[in-house]
Amino acid sequence: MSKENAISPTRQEDYPEWYQQVIKAADMAEASGVRGCMVIKPWGYGIWENIQRDLNDRIKATGHQNAYFPLFIPLSFLEKEATHVEGFAKECAVVTHHRLELKEGRLVPTGELEEPLIVRPTSETIIGDSFSRWVESYRDLPLLINQWANIVRWEMRPRIFLRTTEFLWQEGHTVHATEEEALKETLQMLHVYQRFMEDVLALPVIVGEKSPGERFPGAENTFCLEAMMQDRKAIQAGTSHYLGQNFAKASNIKFNNKDGQTEYAYTTSWGVTTRLIGGMIMCHGDDDGLRLPPRVATHQAVIIPFIPKEELRDEVMAYARALAAELEKLTFFDMKLSVYIDGRDRRGGEKNWEWIKKGVPLRIEVGPREMTSSTMALSRRDRPHKEKITVSRDEITKVPQILEEIQKNYFEQAKAFRDQHICKDIKTFEELKAYFTPRNSEKPEIHGGFVLAKWCGDKETESLLDELKVTIRCLPLEQSGTEGKCVLTGRPARIDAIFAKSY
Repeated sequence: MSKENAISPTRQEDYPEWYQQVIKAADMAEASGVRGCMVIKPWGYGIWENIQRDLNDRIKATGHQNAYFPLFIPLSFLEKEATHVEGFAKECAVVTHHRLELKEGRLVPTGELEEPLIVRPTSETIIGDSFSRWVESYRDLPLLINQWANIVRWEMRPRIFLRTTEFLWQEGHTVHATEEEALKETLQMLHVYQRFMEDVLALPVIVGEKSPGERFPGAENTFCLEAMMQDRKAIQAGTSHYLGQNFAKASNIKFNNKDGQTEYAYTTSWGVTTRLIGGMIMCHGDDDGLRLPPRVATHQAVIIPFIPKEELRDEVMAYARALAAELEKLTFFDMKLSVYIDGRDRRGGEKNWEWIKKGVPLRIEVGPREMTSSTMALSRRDRPHKEKITVSRDEITKVPQILEEIQKNYFEQAKAFRDQHICKDIKTFEELKAYFTPRNSEKPEIHGGFVLAKWCGDKETESLLDELKVTIRCLPLEQSGTEGKCVLTGRPARIDAIFAKSY
């Protein structure tokens, strides 16, 4: 730890390494003995539990039910949907044997399977198999199912929370009688995600549709939520797919309509992953570590008892416990406060820095002075670490308001940063190249940010961006409707598009 900052290197010095060091300092996760896989430690998993709890309530409020489907998918299921297979083929982990035998002192796979099994890279095909049996009549529709599960996609360049071979996610899968209903569902869940990300994670997102080159394999339309990180790259925070009848035809999902005729159904899928945690770190973190929005923090407040003499321990700890009990009776955003008392036998300054790095929204110091004056010393994570305010026990009801301010501040800071780095003045491909060309040869990750520019809509033109390592992140749902020239080709264009480098 430097004199100025808890995290070394800083964001400006080496952003990718800063990210890894924040995760380590906050004790959130670590690499495992399996290449590309992570161990999510209690502080990190507690955040995921809060994400899961809040989002699960929102999903159920829209009429969906949770279920669970197999981890293993027969190869023949994937083969039914050619475009889908092509999109995931290079990421699939394949099980070919069902037992191990000891030969010459080594365990070797034996018992070859008649049909290889794919470890779930996504569940459209295996869930479609069940849906084909569950759906018979229009009376069975809509079928609204959600699953919380793990996913395996063989990742060559892993990065904790952002890209790992195995990750956790939520995936919704629904079946509808009409295209109109399915599209309505797709957009409804997109906006459920938007409200969750902005209200709970304090993550400002641009909502839009993916270009053809970035569309989910086998989908008719893919809608997405794109967020800007502090290195000005984009992260795809979530997606919602309108699948048309493609998967219904592949999985034979048919129903008898009101006229007694048999037709294929229309399906959707949508999901978010533990990548949200990585996005939250990169969006809100600073050079002292993690900064957790209160609504997703494992604990909203940590009480740090200062015990100058051992004979005062019992009295100080009793004061801390009484304070915690009062705080836990309070609510903010319809949530009960979670308060942790750090009673470990360590120096107060050491514990204080540990909770700064973990990003807890409020640190509350209590000791003999606070007992005597019936007060508590508050430190907010959205303020400089040396800044403290003394609050009377009688004013403890102000704590929810402080937490609401922190939540709001994180969102507004992130939104202001994003808006500041969206360039709307680029008109030509040469200008686009210049904008995304690294400005510092020693730090090639440094580039402009997002570009909002016109695009002609021709899928073939997307390959022009490959040399820049830039993609069309989305076509915002809010379109200007104005005419201009395509930034890639100079052709007449009306589509507004967001261009950016991404994770």
